[in-house]
Amino acid sequence: MVPVTSTCPTPRHTPRDAAGRSEPPKPRLIATDLDGTLLRDDKTVSARTVAALAAAEEAGIEVFFVTGRPARWMDVVAEHTARHGVAICANGAGVYDLHRERLLAAYPLRVEDARAVVETLRTAVPGACFAIERTGSFQYEPEYDALWAEPDSMVGPAEELLAARPAEPVLKLLAKHASADPDVFLATARNAAGDHAEFTRSSPSALLEISGRGVSKATTLARCCADRGIGADEVVAFGDMPNDLEMLGWAGTSYAVANAHPDVLAATTHHTAANEEDGVAQAIEEILAR
Repeated sequence: MVPVTSTCPTPRHTPRDAAGRSEPPKPRLIATDLDGTLLRDDKTVSARTVAALAAAEEAGIEVFFVTGRPARWMDVVAEHTARHGVAICANGAGVYDLHRERLLAAYPLRVEDARAVVETLRTAVPGACFAIERTGSFQYEPEYDALWAEPDSMVGPAEELLAARPAEPVLKLLAKHASADPDVFLATARNAAGDHAEFTRSSPSALLEISGRGVSKATTLARCCADRGIGADEVVAFGDMPNDLEMLGWAGTSYAVANAHPDVLAATTHHTAANEEDGVAQAIEEILAR
């Protein structure tokens, strides 16, 4: 099932300070990307960031990790959400319980659409190769440089892999190219196969992340917030790459870290320090101080 794209709720009455200036609503939820945003370049969570996340939850603000990572890569942050432990994974295709280590919801890419994307991109961008992230396994083509594949991962042509394990939904299709310009690759794929899937990227290399139509970090975050009675204007979001753009546009307050992609820097209302300088922690500290 693919989620219906949520619309932004009607903004609440905006309070004003003593000088009559409008004040944003107090945040009730912080949504942060991981790689390149919250995590340092060595993929660790700094002590300052751990303290800031804990302080936010102590102040009654929920913290959601919203990432392109699959659920199996969430151990790095699993211990840093004390209250609810829910994360949005695979660019919105999965909602995962970090504490119980189980998938709560999936919004998959239809196999027939995945097949159409593979066929189209093989023609539009010769040399493209593919991998498949399912709810419980990872599959990839021999040409795909799968640095983080498990020993039991299936290997073969994408068309055959998509036909295997039909009962296991596809969360993401990945397309990689050895020499393409990443932004050109993304634009070409959207132009050629945008009727079949959502295309984005979060890697500095030519690696595309492909989800079901209507699935993004924003749509799934909106559903989770609606379940909690939280409006978009009560959400503060952090990101660094194009796969964060929809989420940053949906949230009432958006931050780009200093190392962010130019499109993200241009699209956000606030900027903070780079991930290596604990930019998310610095912003959270300022929010709590206010």
